[in-house]
Amino acid sequence: MIPDSFVQELLARVDIVDVVERYVPLRKGGANYSACCPFHSEKTPSFTVSPSKQFYHCFGCGAHGSAIGFVMQYSGIGFIDAIEELAASAGLIVPRAEKQRDVQVKKAPLTDLMSRAMHFYREQLKNSPKAVDYLRARGLTGEIAAKFGLGYAPEGWQGLQQIFPNYNDEALIECGLLIQNDQGRRYDRFRDRIMFPILDQRSNVIGFGGRVIGNDEPKYLNSPETPLFEKGRELYGLPQARRAIQAHDAVLVVEGYMDVVGLAQHGVAHVVATLGTAATDANVQKLLKLASRVVFCFDRDSAGDRAAWRAMEVSLAHLADNKAVEILQMPGSQDPDEFIREHGMDAFMHQTKNATRLSEFLVRELVKNNPPVTAENRAKLVHEAKPLLQKIAAPILRIQIVKEIAARAQVSQAEVEAQCGLKPLMRNRYAPAQMKQRPAPSSIEHKLLAIVLQKPTWAVRLPLGLLHAELPETAALQTIAQAVSHGELAACGLGGMVEFFRGSAHEALIAEMTTVSEEATDITALETMFNDAIAHLQQSQLTAEIERLKEQARQGLSLEERKRLTELLAKKRVPPQGMVS
Repeated sequence: MIPDSFVQELLARVDIVDVVERYVPLRKGGANYSACCPFHSEKTPSFTVSPSKQFYHCFGCGAHGSAIGFVMQYSGIGFIDAIEELAASAGLIVPRAEKQRDVQVKKAPLTDLMSRAMHFYREQLKNSPKAVDYLRARGLTGEIAAKFGLGYAPEGWQGLQQIFPNYNDEALIECGLLIQNDQGRRYDRFRDRIMFPILDQRSNVIGFGGRVIGNDEPKYLNSPETPLFEKGRELYGLPQARRAIQAHDAVLVVEGYMDVVGLAQHGVAHVVATLGTAATDANVQKLLKLASRVVFCFDRDSAGDRAAWRAMEVSLAHLADNKAVEILQMPGSQDPDEFIREHGMDAFMHQTKNATRLSEFLVRELVKNNPPVTAENRAKLVHEAKPLLQKIAAPILRIQIVKEIAARAQVSQAEVEAQCGLKPLMRNRYAPAQMKQRPAPSSIEHKLLAIVLQKPTWAVRLPLGLLHAELPETAALQTIAQAVSHGELAACGLGGMVEFFRGSAHEALIAEMTTVSEEATDITALETMFNDAIAHLQQSQLTAEIERLKEQARQGLSLEERKRLTELLAKKRVPPQGMVS
């Protein structure tokens, strides 16, 4: 676990404007900066970055958060990876638990070895006419080869010994560069192959794919699973494609390295490849975070048919009603690279525009296997649809597909739902980030929390005993006050508060409240609102005590109670002044 104190220190050290500008050009306007949102397609800028609050917010799609949240959302990486990326840029070392630190230390030299290997292969490509000729014959230029870091693994058994004199280093085996046979002999895993470096989200080399130049087998050879490389979680070409994916709000998913590179050569840059023909849950989750439209492109052969069905099956559990997953099976026997070289970019893009929607593909394939011409086939159609329908995470889309299945099976929608045991679905986690539109709560506690989120150190001035204990806002305020009093919370803006509450019971409440608002950004205005709210609480307490004593007076008050009532009535006639900081 990364300590909360380090997260706060990191946010205090980095400037969200600088972080966002690494990825998105910003324009200054008043106190804030603006841009077209990188998370949805728009022509008029609705994306705002506030340097004073260290917070970003899109008024179009609702995306918002801290510098950490921006890196996570933009790069599609996890919390820890985002922390590491920002810490590296700020010159900070991320503190870790001992076990985690050992893993990180172990990975660091492995990525260094892989980077050295990549540079070796790139240099070898320059000196190999047959490798260069092969790439030219595939229509690739030196520019695109450089963009993807393409290289060449030379012939011979121990070519890597040129850069790794200690050929017996166990790390070379661990990262997959070498193989050791049963006799203990070591040799290069990749020999006489075009090399495709596989990069992670931070552009570290974590693996390689190697393609033969001739007709040897296997045609493609991939790095094995290593501490760096888990092929089911990675996508080839993602670092190079990220900008284009955001611009199109769409991503094309192909089967091979050469498809990615070949399409990029012809101007289709929003393309990645799974590392193997079968898409995984991790792949689909990552893809749907990256774009609203995902198009899987497969060859039209038996292997491509199986891969298309698998992609459809895996996608069902991650669908959302605002996302589109489509299946494109290339015409004839051509793969995407071959098709675009023969027909050009416009023809290829026309194919992608006419890709089959996942819902249509699902129904079409089920009906193809069970033509509903007999009662038996119609029953089998519903039977085979059942496990697929149960997986679908998008509520409205599921209803539509159920209706299609019901119509083909000549039964009612309700009968299909009953036979398939379909239960109402909750809101999908890939739904838009924007908050549910509802009137803002008017409680004093809510107002105070909105202020304290901007000025957390003020929490220690709150009369916590006067707040309604049952409200979630009160619990959040108590948490902030305690953290401030213990020196655990830095004054690093709204973005820092978002990260402070990440993973806590109050996360949803804070997320709902943290939008960039132009009101009350002035310190004097905030102070006035804060003091007025406290004064209101004190008056409310005063009124409540007076009413209690008046009620009790019907049965008689003691001398001391009558005196207390008189004092309270006098105070009420002169409202208390707001607190002065």
